[in-house]
Amino acid sequence: MPKATNPEVVVIGAGPGGSVAATRLAKLGHSVLVLERRVFPRFHIGESLLPSLMVTLRKAGILETVLAEGGWVKKYGGEFSFDFGQVLRFPFSDQGPGRFPSAIQVERARFDHTLLRCARDAGATVLEGANVTDLLIEDDRVTGVTYEHEGKQHTVRSSLVIDAGGRASKIARAFGLRKHIERLRMVAVFQHFNGLVEANNPGFAGDIQVGAHKDGWVWGIPIGPDTLSIGAVMQREVLKDRDPAEVLKEHLSRAARVAQRAIGTTPAGEVRVETDYCYYADTITGPGWLMVGDAACFLDPIFSGGATLAATTGLRAADTADRMLREPALEAELGDAYSSFLKTGYDTYARLIYAHYRSQFSIIPTLLEIGVEVLDDGTTTHHAEVIRLISGDFWSKTNELGNRLRARADMDTFAPFTPDLDCPFYDFA
Repeated sequence: MPKATNPEVVVIGAGPGGSVAATRLAKLGHSVLVLERRVFPRFHIGESLLPSLMVTLRKAGILETVLAEGGWVKKYGGEFSFDFGQVLRFPFSDQGPGRFPSAIQVERARFDHTLLRCARDAGATVLEGANVTDLLIEDDRVTGVTYEHEGKQHTVRSSLVIDAGGRASKIARAFGLRKHIERLRMVAVFQHFNGLVEANNPGFAGDIQVGAHKDGWVWGIPIGPDTLSIGAVMQREVLKDRDPAEVLKEHLSRAARVAQRAIGTTPAGEVRVETDYCYYADTITGPGWLMVGDAACFLDPIFSGGATLAATTGLRAADTADRMLREPALEAELGDAYSSFLKTGYDTYARLIYAHYRSQFSIIPTLLEIGVEVLDDGTTTHHAEVIRLISGDFWSKTNELGNRLRARADMDTFAPFTPDLDCPFYDFA
């Protein structure tokens, strides 16, 4: 077991990005200390996963462990419905040969706890309830952290710090790196419902549903055999001075197919609200540190890309840190390459979201602009490429639709950078 007092790498945060990074580094033989401020299992938003995440977990060597936990809902596609009557379904099986054909819907508390156990089993030292209070900085280099655990203050030095702390990112806050995405200043209201009977579902069992209307969109995610997660996303002004529970109820009534699926369910747990949650940073790495996943960028959950981006950047951050430790003279160069990788993934995902929001919560007008037509049967031209993007194909240079979206200056998020179009999932992409 590595010594927590003298690790090579400190990982702040044990969400998917932090746990995958810690697992990979420990398997590569490095001593790793994971500091998680909360005690798992804990609630987290983001319950619908993508097929690309399954590939990342397989490359991290933990997919079989995750699937063996059991109880996950198999997800074979996603449904998008609109209040003008259009319904589109994107089955993952239509991505094309050689690609992972499904994903899972999860209760994030249990899913994240499983990933954390994988890090611990791989040999990382994990401290829950450990709150990082400060960074150690010497000559502009981060050299470790101070943290509180079980009522005591501790100092730990390390060669590298990976910040996977999400919205509470210590590095983003310490260096003033975070920027809000003004066009995505949205608010989400959500709650779990028990008593789900999929026979009421007008679509396909296991699918995520997204129901759009002129004031926002509603999600329906089956996160267990009898549990449905329902959420409503809208501009802040729509919720202002109103009861979140009433707004959720009203917006659900405007997403007819999600409402039909929810027939007979009863609320379980509290109504939760997330506000102003979309942000990014242009600086992703620095001397002695890297940011992963939500610490660097967080985007709207409309296409369920958050956990995929977090875990995939976590895996790449671990491989980058491994090389930095073995070849310290290359640290700056390796950091730049990692930064381009993270930005490419988030930038492509952001463009999908902007495409959805720029036309009253419908991606269809933007699809038409980039050469995709919606056919009478609810499929599209460029069908496989559309589904690959929705499945997490955020890096591939062979997806012409992704290239067309990346060419649009009106959809830029980050300051200009050189994209990394080397697909982390499939060698042929």
